[in-house]
Amino acid sequence: MSDLAALIPALGTATWVLVMIGALVVGLSKTAMPGGGTIAVGLFALALPAKESTAALLLLLMVGDATALWVYRREPDVRTLVRLIPGVLIGIVLGTVFFATVGGDTVRTTIGVILLVLIAVTVWRRRSARVKKTGPVPSATPAGDPSGASPATATPVPAPAPSGPGVAISRAGYGVLGGFTTMVANAGGPVMSMYFYAMRMPVLTFLGTSAWFFAIVNVIKLPFSAGLGLITRDTLVMDLTLVPLVLIGAYCGAKIARRIPQGVFEKLILVLTVVSALALLVL
Repeated sequence: MSDLAALIPALGTATWVLVMIGALVVGLSKTAMPGGGTIAVGLFALALPAKESTAALLLLLMVGDATALWVYRREPDVRTLVRLIPGVLIGIVLGTVFFATVGGDTVRTTIGVILLVLIAVTVWRRRSARVKKTGPVPSATPAGDPSGASPATATPVPAPAPSGPGVAISRAGYGVLGGFTTMVANAGGPVMSMYFYAMRMPVLTFLGTSAWFFAIVNVIKLPFSAGLGLITRDTLVMDLTLVPLVLIGAYCGAKIARRIPQGVFEKLILVLTVVSALALLVL
């Protein structure tokens, strides 16, 4: 037992508290709060050197991925996942080069600015689409029926996902940004949350697609992180002690997610993404 204890990194109390809270947040973010994982990025960055914190968090994120895949194994939008992969691969390569050549502060500031811009653009696009759909005189349309059909003949139709050349360009851009930000700071969650939010995915499809997306991406990232020399024995031992907290957070998140109304979920995504972006800029 004493030999096992000797393997545990000699971290201060404050450091352990920060990484323990971060591990809980990782679990919650994987099963209930996509985008909230960047809060864990900030906590780990406060507790550990910037680049070492990225590797430590990556391994815990992979544990969270495994739990999320089990919970949402039947929920992903496979077509969306396949279409995102090419851009993501480009982003990961660019992120590896960027990560190897700049400091941690530059990494966090860059990602924080990108997130705030994406939030503004996404909210503007959603509001513009809503105004265009409802028209200039919404009172002339029966409540709950933006098509203008009479209540007797109206047939409820789900809002279609955006389509067209602009969507393909947007998807490629989000894929590159998602791969870039997840490689340099494990902060791809808010970027991809904005994309899935813009695609108007239902709650469980959103969570399932996000789970599968990051499970695939984090496996791809692992050899890049190992090649940069970021994964050490101390990192592995510390993460092993934190795994139970990730599992607890994931379990609690799964219980919460199935009770969140769509409107509340979408507002939560926006709020968490803003908080995450500001955390990267301030911490």
